Amino acid sequence: MNKRNIKKSIIPYLALALILMGIFYGFNVLNKKVNVFSYDEFMKNVNQGKVVEIAVTPRDRAQTYEIVGKLKDYKENESFFVRVPLSNEMMKKIMEASEIFEFKFVTHDDPESSSLLLILVNVVPILILVGGAFFLFTRQMGGANKSMDFGKSKAKLSSDKNKVTFNDVAGLKEEKEEVKELIDFLKSPKKFQKLGARIPKGVLLFGPPGTGKTLLARAVAGEANVPFYYISGSDFVELFVGVGASRVRDMFQQAKRNAPCLIFIDEIDAVGRQRGTGLGGGHDEREQTLNQLLTEMDGFGENEGIIIIAATNRPDVLDPALLRPGRFDRQVTVNLPDIKGREEILKVHARNKVLSKGVTLENLAKRTPGFSGADLENLLNEAALLAVRRNKEAITMSEIDEATDRVLMGPAKTSRKYSEEDRKIVSYHEAGHVVLGLKLNDANDVQKVTIIPRGPAGGYAMMVPKEERMNATKDDLLEEITGLLGGRVSEELIFNKITTGAQNDFEKATKIARAMVTEYGMSDLGPMQLEQQEGAAFLGRDYNKVRNFSNEVAHEIDLEMRKIIDNCYANARKILDENRDLLKLIADALLEYETLTKEQIEYLVENGHMEEEEENYERMSLTKLREIAKEKDIEDYDKLNKADLIKELNNK
Repeated sequence: MNKRNIKKSIIPYLALALILMGIFYGFNVLNKKVNVFSYDEFMKNVNQGKVVEIAVTPRDRAQTYEIVGKLKDYKENESFFVRVPLSNEMMKKIMEASEIFEFKFVTHDDPESSSLLLILVNVVPILILVGGAFFLFTRQMGGANKSMDFGKSKAKLSSDKNKVTFNDVAGLKEEKEEVKELIDFLKSPKKFQKLGARIPKGVLLFGPPGTGKTLLARAVAGEANVPFYYISGSDFVELFVGVGASRVRDMFQQAKRNAPCLIFIDEIDAVGRQRGTGLGGGHDEREQTLNQLLTEMDGFGENEGIIIIAATNRPDVLDPALLRPGRFDRQVTVNLPDIKGREEILKVHARNKVLSKGVTLENLAKRTPGFSGADLENLLNEAALLAVRRNKEAITMSEIDEATDRVLMGPAKTSRKYSEEDRKIVSYHEAGHVVLGLKLNDANDVQKVTIIPRGPAGGYAMMVPKEERMNATKDDLLEEITGLLGGRVSEELIFNKITTGAQNDFEKATKIARAMVTEYGMSDLGPMQLEQQEGAAFLGRDYNKVRNFSNEVAHEIDLEMRKIIDNCYANARKILDENRDLLKLIADALLEYETLTKEQIEYLVENGHMEEEEENYERMSLTKLREIAKEKDIEDYDKLNKADLIKELNNK
């Protein structure tokens, strides 16, 4: 909690305490009884010895003594008050009486003689009133100023705190070279102007989410010795028409005052979408904001020394006027990293991680095709969290395997109960994928297979390409479909019945088959693109597809898709029927160990049995662990989950 929040939380309690004190003080004052005496009454009580105590306060201005005291028959809250002339004779009489009757006698200084007290009593209340009025006035003016700042730019100036440089950006070699030119130009513009070169006014970074677009822009800010303004596209758009345009104008005015400088607009698709589209027509506020942005970037005015960097993962919805030369002259695609890029990214994120000797980042990069930089960072972070949870001193491959599964499929549902028959069906289903992965030349490699439920799946086989390629051949796609159908074929072949477990496999297989026929020209219909993904902006990417065929051709597309699927299904059935022993071997191993890695599968295929090793509880199934726990007399073993069982067995 910061100091401002602490003050805000204390103020109500202080106010309540003051109110209670005031009430208590007022209650005591109201309950006090004060008897006002005349001079004669006072002297009579003094001479008769009825006085118990007296307090005398001189008042020089009034030439009087103010006397407060108590009589013997007074109650605790009762007192008397009297004013007498200010004279030495009067004071002498009181002092003589106090010596005779021995009552308490005290004197106080005149309070009016203290200048400090006089100021406190007379000046401080006025200052409090004036200060309170000034505070209220400034607050009202502050609110008015905020309303006047409604159209001001929300762009923030980057600071040196948490500075990111190009050393922190891995796997984007070509992309870094593109933006390095901007920094070189800002540092030495004459080198470019000498040959008549004009630096791009804008650079658009686009690509899938998590590939490092914003990180690259932050690195430009870290490397450049010029002001760097950053803002989100959604910060321009407001409810009221004209506010966004005003903010754009103000942003460029600030940038001109600090030129040369850089402006970074993140998620520019929020403001730069194509104009005049959508079911309800345009959007006046957003379109006016975009018009102002177009004018500022390349209109009649000059913006020398201002370079704009923007990022989006949806370049297809941007307005064409925004993408033309003179505005965003250069468009840089930030793709998913290849194997070398993934290894470099892992090295960056592993700097502050403690990895065991068995962890090789090169092997981990091979096992994570399709992972973005954000996915890889999350993978290592999840592995670190698991290592801490397991009280380990370093991150091992066990934590990385589990973290990979968590990122792809979610946490393992070890507490889910399902019958032995279901376990057997799932084991043969996943074993079918593994056998086809082993026997097909162009199919994906099986990195890991498990029958532990994760997410919506009862089990899954992690398949990765044997090598990363730019293009896929027809044989590659056919064998991929065949591998996807292996689970259903295995169920039908062994149990002579089918289940719903292959739903996701069919979804992927059908999508590949349709793309082969309608987009890739890999069927008897010939090399034609009959269908393409081209949804109108704001209607959703798949709301509509451009179809360049008649109803008769649509029927032929269905026949071609069915032929591809049927041929792959028949091929899968033939391979699995010829390798029933291997299918049973892998399924039995899955039933016992629940999870098999690539190395274990290769050893199993080569030797016909699992490798002899010391008891490794983490690789054993929950059923096997409970059998061992029963033998070792562990209490409530049947109620413990796998992690707790392993902990109890290790303690034994």
